[in-house]
Amino acid sequence: MKRASVHRSHLPVLACAAALALSGCGLSTAPILDPKGPVALAERDLLFDAITLMLIVIVPVFVMTFVFARRYRASNTRARYTPDWSYSVAIDAVIWLAPAAIVVALATLVWQSTHRLDPYRELAATVEPLKVEVVAQDWKWLFIYPEQNVASVNELAFEAGRPLSLRITSDTVMNSFYVPALAGQIYAMAGMQTRLNLLADEPGTFAGRNAQFSGDGFADQHFTARALTKEDFASWVETARAAPARLDQTAYDELAMPTIGHAVTHYSGVEPGLFDAIMAKYAAGPRAHTGDMSDAR
Repeated sequence: MKRASVHRSHLPVLACAAALALSGCGLSTAPILDPKGPVALAERDLLFDAITLMLIVIVPVFVMTFVFARRYRASNTRARYTPDWSYSVAIDAVIWLAPAAIVVALATLVWQSTHRLDPYRELAATVEPLKVEVVAQDWKWLFIYPEQNVASVNELAFEAGRPLSLRITSDTVMNSFYVPALAGQIYAMAGMQTRLNLLADEPGTFAGRNAQFSGDGFADQHFTARALTKEDFASWVETARAAPARLDQTAYDELAMPTIGHAVTHYSGVEPGLFDAIMAKYAAGPRAHTGDMSDAR
């Protein structure tokens, strides 16, 4: 997919961002403002559109504050003095209609964007998405590749230019899966699954983390998202398949124990149905034995 060019209406926002970046804040390298995939790019543009709309009110307010303070200062005898003035239909209309129009415009924009950027919707592409199952643990991330029959801890590898379809759950408290350069955050909840579809335009390494406070090891609960070429991803899969450890139930129970700063680990095999079994642990009744869980939407 091609990245869209910067819209002209975003120029004021980009100018402000550029000014802050030049001041040393480092915003030019912030992944939210420098996205590497179409989903994050659309979300950034939505942010800029919303800011631009709100500036229609904010900028005139600040300008008028300085203009009025100067024009109607006590020493300015040329300013018109109207002590009996009390009401203006024109001013009242502007005060109410302008914000109302902005609220309607923002609501329409958010409504359309919410449906267009539905994280459950698969991205349009000519290739099948790579499916990965994600499990949040204390305090690390487990990634299961059911089609490749491998798994990794704290490392999400995938092909650049190929959609990535994620099923996400938690084997502990609520967590939030977040790769700012590629997509918005989405929650991971025990006994339920959420979904996220994303894509990287080009190879690169991106930071991912838990965006929901989850206890003592929260600050170190991050992972590396690696967008690779097709050949490099195939090589990564072969490396994982050569790992000595397999992720059976015994290995999983040991992995699920709380650890902080867990090193990147690969597993050369995964017990079938492990992701569904993890969700079923938190279900009551007959569903606990079938793994038939509903999406958390």
